Amino acid sequence: MKKLTAADKAISFQAKDLNGSTINLADYKGQKVLLSFFRKAACPFCNLAMQQLIRNHQKFEEKGIKVVALFASTKKEVEKYAGTQKPPFPIIPDADFKIYGKYGIESSYGGMLQTMFNPAKVWKALRGGFFSLSTVPQDPVLPAEILINENQEIHRAYYGQNYDDHLSVAEILQWEYPTNLEYQLAGNATV
Repeated sequence: MKKLTAADKAISFQAKDLNGSTINLADYKGQKVLLSFFRKAACPFCNLAMQQLIRNHQKFEEKGIKVVALFASTKKEVEKYAGTQKPPFPIIPDADFKIYGKYGIESSYGGMLQTMFNPAKVWKALRGGFFSLSTVPQDPVLPAEILINENQEIHRAYYGQNYDDHLSVAEILQWEYPTNLEYQLAGNATV
C-alpha cells in the first residue's frame, strides 16, 4: 500500500485493543484522531515516545484529539513492554501488519542503522530505562503518525525515517480545529 497524504480518505479498520475492546475507526467520525504507529513493543525509542503521549494526554483531550496507538507486536509482547505504562488510550497489537499495511507503514534497515549507530539516541534510550536489544533482529518497522480530521480524512501523514523519528507533541498540538463554518460546509451538523 502506498503512503497516505493530506486530504486522502482515512482507511477504515476494526481491531481489538489490549483490553479486548473493539476499536472501529468509523466510530471516531466527528472527532480528531491521532493514529500513532510504533515499531515493536520492546523498542526503547517507541516506549520513550509512548511516555510523551501519556504525559500529554490531557493536552490532547483539551484539543479534542483522540489517541489510538498501534504496535507491530503480539498482544502478549505489548502487555509485557509498552502496556506496562498503562496508557489512558487504546493500544492495538498488529503483529500481522494488517493495519500497518493499509497505512503504508514501511520497514528500513537503513533507518535501523541510522538510529543504532547514533550514540546520543542510544544513550537517550538507556537513560529512559527502556533499552533492549531484543528488537534489533526483528523487522525494522519505522514509526508513523497519522492525523485524521472529523470527516475521516488525513490532515497530516508523518512517516518516520528512523526508529525515533516521531512528530513532536508540540507539532500535534498545533493542529487547529476547523472553524464552525468550515465544519458545516463539509456537511456536518453545527458544533
